[in-house]
Amino acid sequence: MAFAIKAKVIDPQSKTFLLADQKTMYGGKLIFNNDTIFLFTGENDGGKSLFARGIVISAEAVAKKRDVARQTPRVDLVVGNITLMRRPLGRFELKPFTDWGDGRPGTELNFKLYRQATNKVVGNSDDAAAFLNDHF
Repeated sequence: MAFAIKAKVIDPQSKTFLLADQKTMYGGKLIFNNDTIFLFTGENDGGKSLFARGIVISAEAVAKKRDVARQTPRVDLVVGNITLMRRPLGRFELKPFTDWGDGRPGTELNFKLYRQATNKVVGNSDDAAAFLNDHF
């Protein structure tokens, strides 16, 4: 399974990314070392699109906080082996994909990444991963 993350990124040209305490949704908590991950800059942090593909060097679950009843699982990630994208893909390009039941990879990505504005790690289908790979 390939993953995508929408996160605050300080230096998109970096060769390694340390992404601490990242929220997981849609299977994102299943991420492990050596998984492929597609990196998006979060629009709430001034970003706008897919910018890189990498390999997870380290994935570690964050311990839940005591006395908090309902918590979204979180993970600390280190991502390396970075390849920069060739074609843009972001909220603008995915906006037409809004028929949530059509099964298209662009719709899956729009739903998982942009239906809610929060930064997060998500799991992707093989079709969505192939769609993302076409941008490299």
